[in-house]
Amino acid sequence: MPNLLAIDQGTTSSRAIVFDEAGTVLAIAQKEFRQIFPEPGWVEHDAEEIWSTTLEVTREVVARVGEVAAVGITNQRETTVVWDRVSGKPVSNAIVWQDRRTAGVCQGLRDGGHLETVTARTGLLLDPYFSGTKIAWLLDNVNGTRTRAEKGELAFGTIDTFLIWRLTGGKVHATDATNASRTLLFNLEKQDWDEDMLKLFEVPAAVLPEVKDCADDFGVTEKELLGAELPIRGVAGDQHAALVGQACFTAGMTKSTYGTGCFALTSTGDQVLKSEHKLLTTMAYRLGGKPTFALEGSIFVAGAAVQWLRDSLGVIQSSAETEELAKSLPGNRGVYLVPAFTGLGAPHWDAEARGAIFGMTRETGPAEFARATLEALAYQTHDLFEAMAQDGIKPTTIRVDGGVSKNNWLMQFLADMLGVSVERPTNVETTALGAAFLAGLGAGIYPDLETAAATWQSEAIFEPVMADEERLRLLDGWQDAVKRVIG
Repeated sequence: MPNLLAIDQGTTSSRAIVFDEAGTVLAIAQKEFRQIFPEPGWVEHDAEEIWSTTLEVTREVVARVGEVAAVGITNQRETTVVWDRVSGKPVSNAIVWQDRRTAGVCQGLRDGGHLETVTARTGLLLDPYFSGTKIAWLLDNVNGTRTRAEKGELAFGTIDTFLIWRLTGGKVHATDATNASRTLLFNLEKQDWDEDMLKLFEVPAAVLPEVKDCADDFGVTEKELLGAELPIRGVAGDQHAALVGQACFTAGMTKSTYGTGCFALTSTGDQVLKSEHKLLTTMAYRLGGKPTFALEGSIFVAGAAVQWLRDSLGVIQSSAETEELAKSLPGNRGVYLVPAFTGLGAPHWDAEARGAIFGMTRETGPAEFARATLEALAYQTHDLFEAMAQDGIKPTTIRVDGGVSKNNWLMQFLADMLGVSVERPTNVETTALGAAFLAGLGAGIYPDLETAAATWQSEAIFEPVMADEERLRLLDGWQDAVKRVIG
């Protein structure tokens, strides 16, 4: 039975997982890396540290299982790296998707009347979240890089592209359609880089990677790296890989991933559905040259808020403690956290909003902080689903994954806030699993995605039980808190 290696390079850690053909985890390794905050609202990663941790965990799982048939890569999206084509060395730290340093540039472009054209071409909004303005910032602020970029001496990539470059020894400079669709430079209709967007964002075409399907030939790994030349055959941004891993292939099926951020994607099939409520039109995946699209709502801070409780406040020692703390209270005691640490995403899209906590009294303690943090994730998801409903999409169930989805208390509260069933699969490693499925498809191990995903099984289903009156009361309190941090 062939083994499939998934490299899952996330925002806070690099992971490698080996699956067998049936989707069973055979080996897993994970290593966290530094988060760098040079200025308020700025978030960076050391790309060399991303590479070293990725290589370390990948070598570990390959050594444990031996033979691997194909490699799939899934990655934190939008995070931007520019590097030297000869040495392979990045010109600076990577600018992370959470980074807000180009908010002023985006506002200037909106003021200049460019929003409608950008959204029509790319499906995205003018927000510092995406890669386009990050690339231009690097080229304009790292000495001499713009001139070198225009001469073709530098390469740009999201993390997938940077890892492919390193794994293949610089032989392949490529990305897939899902990651390309998050740059503000990719035309959804033409399925290629858009010349007008390149001019608007001042990005030279010479730095761009080739755009391939999600199941495609991305070269082979250098033998000395992993002990063999392993074919890289599947690539997708993390949220798109999770959609595949959750087997959401029918229009209207929805998955919501609770990782560092929270991202809800609803498949729209071959329809490029334009949102009237600030949701994003994006790629679901592209296979055999045929694009499948999705509507996406992005929440910038989900699991990162739990990390904040642990690392910055010291309120908890481990993420698992939040469940017991939340359960220890009869209610939220009027305490609301709006975790706008890097602005608010969909459906508000306020880059200047900042986090705040409301309703504290002298009795407020760790339990209230923990519960308010978990509740905020459900409230934000509710806002996304309300926007989707106003755009004509009303999911009857939601499939969840990501580390935070293991919290039973939160999943029940989520079902109560959304008023729909919440399904959690037996394997919550659906992001990595989706990358493995794509690699298996690209390597000819699976005849189609449906065959690959036939192993999907539900581990738990959470049904809404809260009275409407209580749900509306809690949501009113949340909406009041959000209004206080916007604008």
